[in-house]
Amino acid sequence: MEQYICNSCGKKHDITPTIWICTCGGVLNVVKDIPKIDVASWNHYPNSLWRYLETMPFQKESKTWEQVTMGEGQTPLIVPDPLESNTYVKVDYMMPTLSFKDRGAAVLITKAKEIGISKVIADSSGNAGTAIAAYAARCNIACDIYLSDETSPKKIAQVKAHGANIKQIHGTREDIAAAAQHAVKEEEVFYASHVYNPYFYEGTKTYAYEIYEELNGAPDTLIIPVGNGTLLLGAYYGFKELFANGLIEKMPKIIAIQAANCAPLVDAFNNGELSAEPVKNKGTLAEGIAIAAPARSPQILEAVRNTNGEFIDIEEDEILSARAKLSEKGFYVEVTSAVNYAGYLKYKKEPEEKIIVPLCGAGIKSK
Repeated sequence: MEQYICNSCGKKHDITPTIWICTCGGVLNVVKDIPKIDVASWNHYPNSLWRYLETMPFQKESKTWEQVTMGEGQTPLIVPDPLESNTYVKVDYMMPTLSFKDRGAAVLITKAKEIGISKVIADSSGNAGTAIAAYAARCNIACDIYLSDETSPKKIAQVKAHGANIKQIHGTREDIAAAAQHAVKEEEVFYASHVYNPYFYEGTKTYAYEIYEELNGAPDTLIIPVGNGTLLLGAYYGFKELFANGLIEKMPKIIAIQAANCAPLVDAFNNGELSAEPVKNKGTLAEGIAIAAPARSPQILEAVRNTNGEFIDIEEDEILSARAKLSEKGFYVEVTSAVNYAGYLKYKKEPEEKIIVPLCGAGIKSK
């Protein structure tokens, strides 16, 4: 029987349709060994993130993904400025629903389909909800998505297009999550959470595998935005698996980026804390990372510290300036994604330092 393990108390739980949190309140991880990576096997699969299926905790003969995939993954690495030839952007908005969240959603919904789920509930600032709605639609799984009543209308339209029921909540991002979690408990259905369900990170870890293939090795540095940490943790776990298999010689340094107006992890990191205390969101254009109380803060802080990384906070005017600079280079990103490039511009890089900056969401999604 496949199991989860609590990140806080270590208690193990069988994977069932309704389990999403430990009895102690801790977040859950998948019980698994470090995968033995057979690089030669990757070419037996289509050119998508499913190349790395054998590193994911699915049954060996599992074919469920074949009915779910829309070809997500294998996004390009591009040098945006020829004068800075060691800096790459990874254009992760080149996905079926136009954001990196497709990585996690494709894998999570595949798992949901495999265990016979008929309905899912998720909460989101927009992109994860869109991705969950799209992949649920492909599987004929009913889907309720909880969103803020201030979510970008374009993201709401996208979720609606996939046939999901939208529940708009007035309040903070934490209020929206609480409403979704209440419904999950009341209805006893599967919580397709990009924060709580560890299968989502099995999808986002493919970001690291792709970079490894594209560079034929590891970069020096990853610039990664962080709200709930879905990309940061996925990238960290992916590179850890590559490192454990001797395929890379060192872990890339993680430079985590937050909006200054909602930066609980910056505060915790600077104060040497092991977890982040909730803060008040003062309001930021970067809606996708405006998370005042990240549930996996201990894991996020550990990942940054373990790679000798750092946190950088970004002011609102820096976000808009960075978005304009990216647009001038041909990359039209949503406002949240501009935070990453703003972080890169602020980061004091070394000569010849090889850096990856993700472009997480397409500009067409923004208000």
